[in-house]
Amino acid sequence: MNKPLPHQDPVFAISAFKDNYIWAIETGPGKVAVVDPGDAAPVLSALAERQLTLSAILITHHHSDHTGGIRALLEKFAVPVFGPTNKAIDGISHPVSEGDQVQLQRLSPLQVISVPGHTLDHIAYHGQGMLFCGDTLFSAGCGRLFEGDAPTMYRSLAKLAALKDETRVYCAHEYTQANLRFAWKIEPANQALKTYMEDVAERRQHNLPTLPSTIAKEKAINPFLRAQEIAVKDAAEAYAKAPCPTAVDVFAALRRFKDES
Repeated sequence: MNKPLPHQDPVFAISAFKDNYIWAIETGPGKVAVVDPGDAAPVLSALAERQLTLSAILITHHHSDHTGGIRALLEKFAVPVFGPTNKAIDGISHPVSEGDQVQLQRLSPLQVISVPGHTLDHIAYHGQGMLFCGDTLFSAGCGRLFEGDAPTMYRSLAKLAALKDETRVYCAHEYTQANLRFAWKIEPANQALKTYMEDVAERRQHNLPTLPSTIAKEKAINPFLRAQEIAVKDAAEAYAKAPCPTAVDVFAALRRFKDES
């Protein structure tokens, strides 16, 4: 599936494991940076096939399916490795945190956004209309709360939802169809959701990535970004069998519901 995406973004997907995407960002003539290389082999294969050279590695969090390929790539390419400053991750040479910038050759700097919740060290990279959000935000979903709590994750997602609507969202996993099945349980009357489900089904039938999404699309169909909608609140309370007076309460109930689905 290592094919250019059907638009002019300087990005293409490298498939890894069962459903990971390692995003490759063109940073200059014949050069790319990669985001979250959990496995070096598909990266090296894609680089060889396209006659490209690695220019940098960006890491969003410490889980091995996002970091496992760092050392093998560094054996082939002496490149900077950017990653969270608050977690010891083998291979990181340039620790970064909220407010820092990452310069990738000809691209405008990418801004680092702290988005704890899935893990406490999780960061995202944003710039040039692109968001590389790892396992924090998925299309129609969000990451599990392995280390953070619901209020922490809700605040992180709110940061991402506040980005410009046209921002393209590059998540790290192809979870969209499974997430949509859950979203449909929550908002079966959401017409935007129905339309998106049909589009996603068509893309997956042809083994095409459903990503990138956009912030606008996620605000229209992602229940975890729609906790203030009456239908979403009603669904959360029906699951919790209790009132959910705040948006964080709604989000927390939705996350528990999804975990148990």
